[in-house]
Amino acid sequence: MDESSALYLGLISGTSADGIDAALVRFENDAPQLVDALAHPWPAPLRARILAVAQDETRLDLDAYGHLDVAIGQCFAEAALQLLGRNPGVRESVRAIGSHGQTLRHRPSGEHPFTLQVGDASVIAERCGIDVVADFRRADVAAGGQGAPLLPAVHAMLLARPGRTRVVLNLGGIANITVLGARGEVFGFDTGPANGLMDAWCLRHRGEAFDANGAFAASGRLDQVLLDALLADPYFTMAPPKSTGREHFHLMWLEQHARLAALDPADVQATLLELSARSVADAIARHAPDAVDVLACGGGVHNDVLMGRLGELLAPRLLASTAIHGVDPDYLEATAFAWLARQRLLGLPGNLPAVTGARGPRVLGAIYPAPR
Repeated sequence: MDESSALYLGLISGTSADGIDAALVRFENDAPQLVDALAHPWPAPLRARILAVAQDETRLDLDAYGHLDVAIGQCFAEAALQLLGRNPGVRESVRAIGSHGQTLRHRPSGEHPFTLQVGDASVIAERCGIDVVADFRRADVAAGGQGAPLLPAVHAMLLARPGRTRVVLNLGGIANITVLGARGEVFGFDTGPANGLMDAWCLRHRGEAFDANGAFAASGRLDQVLLDALLADPYFTMAPPKSTGREHFHLMWLEQHARLAALDPADVQATLLELSARSVADAIARHAPDAVDVLACGGGVHNDVLMGRLGELLAPRLLASTAIHGVDPDYLEATAFAWLARQRLLGLPGNLPAVTGARGPRVLGAIYPAPR
């Protein structure tokens, strides 16, 4: 296949597990350009299983793990097929699918660091008839890195501007920042929770998967005592490189604070929103003090209350969606995994050691061939 005309398809479900994002991507001068994208919903029972395992509320035996791995792979395949189905005639031009999978555990520190994403890539390759690249994070962890974040290289290609320090802020289940320095330097890290804790609290108390437009948080009042206790978590002041996930910032982490029992659920939600906004703003002030603007992407850009509070805390920096620069904020992560698949097939590194802390650049991902 001629690389100049090749398309790639990226798939990801983030820490919120609110759906599978699928992006069809072409490349111009090696930079990814979004062709089409969609969000494929999880079946509710499967999403509940994913969240229970990710939050350590459910332990899996080997049979249950195997079943979950295949069920997730089937859903990823369905997301890819749905996107291919609404773009007739493109399948033959898709060189590979880059599948991030669903993270169940991310433990990049300790005696035996590891990261675990599931979603059987062989199932995706078999059903779609397209080679799949998956398991992107473990090579970086094996090289002493965090395995995350992996998006900064794509952020730099699409959003860096010489002479201007920018921050790209991804508001997924977890928040992460990419600092694009005025002289071309790039680094980044996970700052802490973005939507994940708020989503989990909203689901528990309102039966809704997320806090639409921040209305639940807006109905409550900030509790400063709880906020101070949450911000005392050592993760927030830990020096980068660092990464985190739902295995750290989950409801059981929240429930260890006795103060919770005395509060109305809406007040807790308001405090969780402030936690997300404050931890992001503090990280940017500490690590990117010369940033001129902050460009946001991820599901959190649709939460007007969160974006409004971030705008207040980040001033005089300008906060805006990446959309103002022609980059779809909802599908930037899926686009990045299409790019990572291309990097793997070209034999090129996908990580940035300055971001992850790895010992050097590494080619990321394993190839799962489609049936020939």
